[in-house]
Amino acid sequence: MKSLVVYYSRSNVTKKLAEDIASKVSGDIEEIVPKVNYKGKIGYVRGGKDAMQEKIVDLQPLKYDPQDYDVVYLGGPVWAGKAANPMISYLKQNEGKFSQIKFFMTAGSSGFESSFRQLEEYSVKPLKTLALTTKEVIKETYDLTSFTQ
Repeated sequence: MKSLVVYYSRSNVTKKLAEDIASKVSGDIEEIVPKVNYKGKIGYVRGGKDAMQEKIVDLQPLKYDPQDYDVVYLGGPVWAGKAANPMISYLKQNEGKFSQIKFFMTAGSSGFESSFRQLEEYSVKPLKTLALTTKEVIKETYDLTSFTQ
């Protein structure tokens, strides 16, 4: 099964998880890079505000087309109880190109369920979801077996 792992990561926590998933499924990996700067303290505040408004932002050009893959793993952080808007922007930009999708999210502690529901509104129903706290990712206290099968 041909797999693509697509992620957005502001602080490299989700990036680490995405790399682990890509390694496990022997898939291609693609980072979502918004044209909006979400780095630093100002970026953190901007990200929360943009997420609350579900703002669609422009993205840097992407290398892979999700319709060329059997399954797409899409991940990112929870911002202010919502999915980080670069993920929403990616789904909007690639509308209708997903046959099967799995969502993975990282967060300090909560907001997973509402974020998964939000992502599903912009996509197809996911085959599976994975929710991990920042601490679980950093300490590597997770098992990807059931998520990646």
